Amino acid sequence: MIASVVVAVLAYAAMWVGYTQNWAWLDSVDTQLLQTFHSIGATRPGWVAFWDVFCVVFGPNGFRVIALVLVILALVRRNVATAVFLVVSIGLMGVVTESAKFVAGRPRPAMALVYGGSTSFPSGHALGVMVGVLALLTVLWPSVTHRWRTVLAVLGGVLVVLVGSARVVLNVHYPSDVVAGWALGYLSYLLCVRLVPPRGITAAVERPAVPDSAH
Repeated sequence: MIASVVVAVLAYAAMWVGYTQNWAWLDSVDTQLLQTFHSIGATRPGWVAFWDVFCVVFGPNGFRVIALVLVILALVRRNVATAVFLVVSIGLMGVVTESAKFVAGRPRPAMALVYGGSTSFPSGHALGVMVGVLALLTVLWPSVTHRWRTVLAVLGGVLVVLVGSARVVLNVHYPSDVVAGWALGYLSYLLCVRLVPPRGITAAVERPAVPDSAH
């Protein structure tokens, strides 16, 4: 756990410092990948439309809708801990994103193929899908079999990669924005688990503790 936190912190810091200090290798990677995908998308509107819709469906708002359903289910079961966890982790992840964007203030790529609001660093979609996947896996994990755990973990990992990559494909984010979004999303998730630990979506109804009646 500590090692993963260190890696995430270093990754975020490296992307931020690399951008602000104009590291040649990072600028080269950012520029070359954007140019490559711009060349592909500029003459293929269907390709661009597909990835744009993909990012809408599996972006932060998509996870917020799923989280809302699970919050209602958790409250019906009087599982307040899980409901609070979902609200804080997924519901408020936009606060983390916009705060980080405000501090960095990086402009969007000039060759964006679709509209992207706000600033560029870090990618809100990359952060959102990282938080969303990890948070949903956390609350659903105790309820599924070992086989389905593997399936969900693989699908979640693929989704994280695809959404982040799609933001580069659409030229609305530099690759370094996406890496930073993944890193900050992971750190945000860990902080939420620490501050408001969930109990699983199918946890038993919360009841007041019964005083020990033994004499």
